Amino acid sequence: MHIPILTDLKVAQETVLRRAALDEDTATTTAVAAIIAEVRKGGDAALRQLSARFDGVVPPMLEVPQTYWAQAVDALPNDLRTALEVATDELRRFHARQARNSWVDVGVEGTRGQLVVPLQRVGIYVPGGVAPLPSSLIHAAIPARVAGVEELIVCSPPQREHGLPAAVVLAAAQIAGVDRVFAVGGAQAIAAMAYGSETIPRVDKVAGPGNRFVIQAKRLVYGSVGIESLPGPTETLLIADAAADPRYVAADLLAQAEHVEASAILLTPSTALAHAVVAEIERQLNLLPELNARAARETVSSRGAIVIVPDIATAFTLANEYGPEHLCLLLADPWPYVGLVRNAGGVFLGEHSFEVLGDYCAGPSHIMPTEGTARYASPVNVDDFRKVISLVGLNAAALARIGPAAQRIAEAEGLYAHAAAVRARLEG
Repeated sequence: MHIPILTDLKVAQETVLRRAALDEDTATTTAVAAIIAEVRKGGDAALRQLSARFDGVVPPMLEVPQTYWAQAVDALPNDLRTALEVATDELRRFHARQARNSWVDVGVEGTRGQLVVPLQRVGIYVPGGVAPLPSSLIHAAIPARVAGVEELIVCSPPQREHGLPAAVVLAAAQIAGVDRVFAVGGAQAIAAMAYGSETIPRVDKVAGPGNRFVIQAKRLVYGSVGIESLPGPTETLLIADAAADPRYVAADLLAQAEHVEASAILLTPSTALAHAVVAEIERQLNLLPELNARAARETVSSRGAIVIVPDIATAFTLANEYGPEHLCLLLADPWPYVGLVRNAGGVFLGEHSFEVLGDYCAGPSHIMPTEGTARYASPVNVDDFRKVISLVGLNAAALARIGPAAQRIAEAEGLYAHAAAVRARLEG
């Protein structure tokens, strides 16, 4: 099957540019709720049973000692170790510019301000099913470390061969400087971090991407624990003009399409480019390993599309309605269009600033909002791992000025004890 070319914008909006809401997936919600209940009731024993059921292996240990991480780093090829270190350095440099600071304003009426305080313990989920993702560990851990989080723990699925997380994930844990790693995956890992078990400590916030079960688990535990967002299966939306190189367009679509349950969409006013991209996709699919080609082919045929738009402005209108995780602008001059972007996790400007660089080494965290949540959510950043505590230290002068207003509003709300507390001060 080929990637479809759509010329009817209404059809495009009702098919590839429409998503089902998370709460419409009742089967997944029911299954995940049952898993969470098992973990809350059974603790470590339940985690082992769930690993046997879903991962096909019982981990020999739930917590992986740091000696294993060091061994994993030592076993890395030198070029891969260097690549992970480069990614870590680029992430740290980018996120260091995001930090907000505490402030105190001292005036004649006293002090007001805020404390910016890092979270104490954060849990990071690192996918490890079809393809272990050490980059996801780095892209969550480094912003958290820059924020000053006291303790970082990681959960990643046990591999069937040995019952531990993938060696490259353990190596990334060592390079990124996390504190503890656990061989637990799926919705059960989210439940364990949210509620704790005999071995896994309860965290203040859970971060990291995952499949629909992981995302539903984060959605269901929210409130008992914080979450940074609901980053589900990856998605990319390209806007390209007639000047775009079809080789690059096809390569960028396939780069996302090889992920399970991904989405890959191209909006272009150029029919010639659309057909050239279709041909390029077929050519490049034949160059991929069989497993990757099979996944990418399924994605582009079922969750991919090329949509012919009347003009670039219409493309941005559709893109904002869709709110993609990755918005890639393969335009001759993308900068004049940046002001049109309202909803996107990240914007990638031009052929040399493509999304795959963002997956690894560009600087911003690649954990970005999916499923249309870019309408209100942001990529993972330092603020996700800090909280603000307000400071109020007012004196009698402030009381005399604002106290009557506070008293009157309290009375209007029927909260007379509130009003009395103000009046007691005003009357001395």
